[in-house]
Amino acid sequence: MSRRFSLFNATSLALGFAFLYLPILLLVLYSFNESRLVTVWGGFSVRWYRALLRNEALMDAAWITLRIGLLSAMLATLLGTLAALALTRYGRFPGKALFTGLIYAPLVMPEVITGLALLLFFVAVDLDRGFLTVTLAHTTVTMCFVTVVVQARLVAFDRSLEEAAMDLGAPPLRTFFSITLPLISPSVVAGFLLAFTLSLDDLVIANFNTGPGATTLPIRIYSQVRLGLSPEVNAASTILIGIVAVGVTAATLLSKRSVLRSRRNAH
Repeated sequence: MSRRFSLFNATSLALGFAFLYLPILLLVLYSFNESRLVTVWGGFSVRWYRALLRNEALMDAAWITLRIGLLSAMLATLLGTLAALALTRYGRFPGKALFTGLIYAPLVMPEVITGLALLLFFVAVDLDRGFLTVTLAHTTVTMCFVTVVVQARLVAFDRSLEEAAMDLGAPPLRTFFSITLPLISPSVVAGFLLAFTLSLDDLVIANFNTGPGATTLPIRIYSQVRLGLSPEVNAASTILIGIVAVGVTAATLLSKRSVLRSRRNAH
């Protein structure tokens, strides 16, 4: 009976992974296709990666995406860390429930609603859509993920280390930079990587808030796919998938490392 149950679980798991990742594997495979026809295999080649480097439209979009991702991730890491400190260090304060709800709302809200809400806000404050609005939109969304990651580390943090430093005469600011920040740094870096990969991968929110000169790589790829499949798009998508996969994996490993460190300190 247990053998049948295990076989059923293995089959279900295999089908689930195939449904999720087989299309991605096919995209990666056909990015190395010699043929110009993206659905006909013509042999292994990296010609489309070389052609991608000569495609000014895609390369410009990639450079814009990289700049937006780095800037929004840095802002999201700073704001998210401060928000996590406020939620875990200051106990109950007026408006804490509302503040917590505002932090977690973008995590569960559909991206279409978030993108539209941000667009209406930028129109209301008369801010021209472009590089700045996309950066602010990505910061608004990704800081929530940073807050969750850093807050999880701060909840399990041994505050006796901070108390010992302050008993020895260290002021709160020095205690934070000398004791707290080094110990939570894996979670902070994990939050940064997660925010960066989410920014690279975003299409919906960026599409609502973009403007002239701020076309990101996902938007450029989507626009070209609507006009027809191109092997260069497969190559660009493969590179994007690789960057996102590396970022998510690194963030996961750093988060696990932070949790293990906190458990060792607790014991």
